[in-house]
Amino acid sequence: MDFSGVPQLLRDALPLMLTGAGWTLLLAVASVFFGAIIGTLVAITRLARVPGLSRFAALYVSCMRGTPLLVQLFVIYFGLPSIGIQFEPITAGILGLSLNVGAYLSETIRGAINGVAHGQWDASRSLGLTQAQTLRYVVGPQALRLAVPSLSNSLISLIKDTSLVSVIAVSELMLATKEVIATTFQPFPLYLAAAAIYWAMSASFEALQKKLETRLNRSYLR
Repeated sequence: MDFSGVPQLLRDALPLMLTGAGWTLLLAVASVFFGAIIGTLVAITRLARVPGLSRFAALYVSCMRGTPLLVQLFVIYFGLPSIGIQFEPITAGILGLSLNVGAYLSETIRGAINGVAHGQWDASRSLGLTQAQTLRYVVGPQALRLAVPSLSNSLISLIKDTSLVSVIAVSELMLATKEVIATTFQPFPLYLAAAAIYWAMSASFEALQKKLETRLNRSYLR
């Protein structure tokens, strides 16, 4: 391989790859947002032990964690149209990623809530707070501090997992890279460039995670 043309190759490919990286970030952030909502609702449902709903929530978590994300995306994008339900690629991608990460986040949130001392619930009850008020004002903020590392790790993992949505024609970073390779026939430098972009995005969120952890710890100690 002649490496002399690699700098020009990367300069030409960079705009398309950065556009794909933008879609990757959009997918990751949107999926974590909706996944956090799903995860919180599932965690609360399981903790409340609502008959029927609690079992359904546990089944959902088991199903999402026990099957590959790629298969879940195939079921949503290729399988559901056979029963009359069809989504655009970007919608199917966000839905699949959200449902998947929501199952993992539900366990993180449930564990964080259980990690708060039970005495906090008793003290809140003695002050006349309802269970919902205790969760919102007392236990929730403490659980958030415990959950931040795992939540941030889920976001970083999700950035890498978005590469799977290229199989359903979402133009994120991996698909953009494949399109450039199809015209240049230079897979080695382009895949390395894609890996570097994924790494840069993950490292940026890791730095934000550390700052957020430090800020929450300072607030907790005050």
